[in-house]
Amino acid sequence: MKFIKSLYLNNFFFYVLLGIIGLFVYAFFFSILYNGAWFVILVLITFMALDILILYTARTGIEASREMPEKLSNGDLNPLKISIKNHYTFPVSVKIIDEIPFQFQVRDFKIIKTIKASAEDKTTYDLRPTERGEYYFGNLNIYVSSPLKLISRRFTFDKDKMVPTYPSYIQLRKYDLLAFSNNLFQYGIKKIRRIGHTMEFEQIKEYVQGDDLRTLNWKATAKKNSLMVNQFQDEKSQSVYLAIDKGRVMQMPFNGLSLLDYAINSTLVLANVILKKQDKAGIFAFSKKVENRVFAEKRGSQMQKILETLYNIKTDFFESDYSRLYVDVKKNINQRSLIILYTNFETMDGLNRQLPYLKGIAKSHLLVVVFFSNTELNEIINKKTDTIQEVYDKVIAEKFMFEKRLIANELKKYGIHSVLTQPENLTLDAINKYLEIKSRGIL
Repeated sequence: MKFIKSLYLNNFFFYVLLGIIGLFVYAFFFSILYNGAWFVILVLITFMALDILILYTARTGIEASREMPEKLSNGDLNPLKISIKNHYTFPVSVKIIDEIPFQFQVRDFKIIKTIKASAEDKTTYDLRPTERGEYYFGNLNIYVSSPLKLISRRFTFDKDKMVPTYPSYIQLRKYDLLAFSNNLFQYGIKKIRRIGHTMEFEQIKEYVQGDDLRTLNWKATAKKNSLMVNQFQDEKSQSVYLAIDKGRVMQMPFNGLSLLDYAINSTLVLANVILKKQDKAGIFAFSKKVENRVFAEKRGSQMQKILETLYNIKTDFFESDYSRLYVDVKKNINQRSLIILYTNFETMDGLNRQLPYLKGIAKSHLLVVVFFSNTELNEIINKKTDTIQEVYDKVIAEKFMFEKRLIANELKKYGIHSVLTQPENLTLDAINKYLEIKSRGIL
């Protein structure tokens, strides 16, 4: 039974069989072909038996394995490697069919290769998950054909493997070094300039070109008889909370990822930068209630705790209750802190309903509201219009984009900082806003 389940007929076998049927049809008109057709059948059976013999003589003709990371990175391309070792003494054609988790909806995965005798081959392909959770891989199926190509023998490996998908740790590594420099423009991704300096004194040093003249220390200059300046460093151990709105406004998809998952990925990266800058990082999420809380600390295990908490964030995308958020912040965050709130407002009416609670939070804390620009509206605005309907669509799109800018101005009126960003630029813009606040010393 096991032999039958592993034996498959190739297309070439059916092509030959179709040719034999054609010979029998012609033999109806030309009887001389009748014996020839039976001879071809005999040859086909002989070669088929020979093909079965050479493929099944070796017990372990093929060895294969699927090399995967311990966890997948959400929203990123994750490389997976398939290694195949050919133990046959002749080159074989292999068809690789990997049973990919259903979340990817890939139903036509197939890789065809030729592997030389007693050789090893490695094949890499990428998967991009778009939601957190557990991903179950099925069988790694390898269909092997000899040079005769009449039949295939199936080998099965790595059955039922589970890999969890975590928030984007690939982005975390990408931005990891940013926390170590105050001159981040040298990396090519720093968009802001350093404004002023903080007041935490570090040392007195000799003046070099480019130092701020306002930091000249005249007493030290007189004693040293050369220009000396005071050097300051960022204030440390300040509490920074990253709050994630997991209500229905964050359900909107962009490039396969929801705004919620973009916010989670950005939170992971920004929390790492905060800790590397010697501040205390904490997170919480809210919709109908506040949950998934990690209090702001600076322990060595804080990043792992944040990672696990972000991985376990689940939501039914209810209407977010900002009154609960206000009460919870007032009750649980006693020290003045920087609160970076990931949410989304599409209209001024949507903002005005929540503005009293945001103003209440901003009285005791430095509040930064991060919300999203609708990139599909940009496409409509930049598209050339040919019909009246397209003109109407463009005007409406411009109205919504203008309303986004009004929201940012309205927040600014009440001393609430804001970041209006596109989803793909969220992480970079959030990091830059945090570093700007640190450099200006306004916390």
